[in-house]
Amino acid sequence: MIRTYTEESRRWLVQAQDEFADADELRRRGRFYLALFHFQQAAEKALKAYLYLTVRSREEVFTTHSLDDLLQKVRAVDRDFRGIKKARKLDEYSIRSRYPDSLPGRIPSRYFDDPEEAEEAMRLAKEVVELVGRKIEGIAP
Repeated sequence: MIRTYTEESRRWLVQAQDEFADADELRRRGRFYLALFHFQQAAEKALKAYLYLTVRSREEVFTTHSLDDLLQKVRAVDRDFRGIKKARKLDEYSIRSRYPDSLPGRIPSRYFDDPEEAEEAMRLAKEVVELVGRKIEGIAP
């Protein structure tokens, strides 16, 4: 079944919102390494939801997993995304929070133990997910 860009955009946004909620639950439980990864994932999926709706190109959406790259793409479409540039910091967690070989001599599940770091990641991801949510509701028929 081929979905319209609007339908696909909404599917990606719902996944981003659900992933954000799950990441925040992990943060509250002190599972920071998992929360950090899922905050990055929520922001990534939200930006891809916006690109589906505005750029209307599956190729544009799937060329990267980098928030920095995705933010550049959405800022080219909409200046309002310039205010969330700091969200690219979440890219640090896509690999480092999951794989022991990304932190020589460390274990991600033990290394990421700072509640303030997780709180900052939550705020950054929330800005992205909420902005995309407002944009999609304002654009999608």
